Amino acid sequence: MESQLNRNRNGQINIILHNANKKPSDVHNNPFEFSKNEQYKAIDREFSSFIGMDKFKKTIKEIYATIVINEKRKELGLNSSKQVLHMLFKGNPGTGKTTVARKLAKVYFNMNILSKGHFVEAERADLVGEYIGQTAQKTRAIIQKAMGGILFIDEAYSLARGGEKDFGKEAIDTLVKHMEDHHNDLVLILAGYPHEMDKFLLLNPGLQSRFPFILNFEDYGVDQLLDIAKQMVGEREYQFTKEAEWELRNHLDKKTGGGIRNFSNARYVRNIIERAIRMHAVRLIQEERFTTENLTNITAKDLQMDD
Repeated sequence: MESQLNRNRNGQINIILHNANKKPSDVHNNPFEFSKNEQYKAIDREFSSFIGMDKFKKTIKEIYATIVINEKRKELGLNSSKQVLHMLFKGNPGTGKTTVARKLAKVYFNMNILSKGHFVEAERADLVGEYIGQTAQKTRAIIQKAMGGILFIDEAYSLARGGEKDFGKEAIDTLVKHMEDHHNDLVLILAGYPHEMDKFLLLNPGLQSRFPFILNFEDYGVDQLLDIAKQMVGEREYQFTKEAEWELRNHLDKKTGGGIRNFSNARYVRNIIERAIRMHAVRLIQEERFTTENLTNITAKDLQMDD
């Protein structure tokens, strides 16, 4: 017997067991096949555009494998328990925390972990009230909105910044209670800078144990940043000339070697690309040459980078 994820009437994808002797035409085509030779192809496809993040991708494959094995255990009448998937993301800006969380909502829906697969992003102002009783009410409302999907709170440590008399602690307590009560159809992801997140966890000793997955989003290396830059321009149907690529690599090497705290990684690269595209447009208007090559090539002249 082999297993496969199949879409049901509600649009969700369920894992089913099927006879390995059946012809391919008997098996429905779906994005999350699970066969002996292609166990993780669907996950690789979903995250193929993500540069690096090897540990994260490995973790998602572990979660997927556990789902499949739990289904096999059920078929044999063995105990199986649903995984608690609340996560902590620690990393500097531009390392992909929000992008990954948004993608996970879709992937978890396809795995039949979440019933809706939507993504709700919240910040301190969405959770913390100005008077007694308002914080719990606001936090419960956000949780209710996120049910069936992922609730993502960036810079989560801001909830603990107001001291003992601040209502942020009430928001944390409400989140902790509901993440226990509703873990079967809600994934909570708290994210932020590494140092600040470590301090935040120390403020509530029971908080860390409620997050079985704590993932570090490392700063990108120069080669990875360059790959991200080429991916970004490619998506916009541009390309770097060799001189421009060399110029950008040189600049990124200096920038990442400077020991800058909280370097904005892919976000920094995106800002360079967007400015280069504007400079490219200004140059072409001045030159009045609009061939396909000119319209798609970003040259070293177009890269305006501050050292």
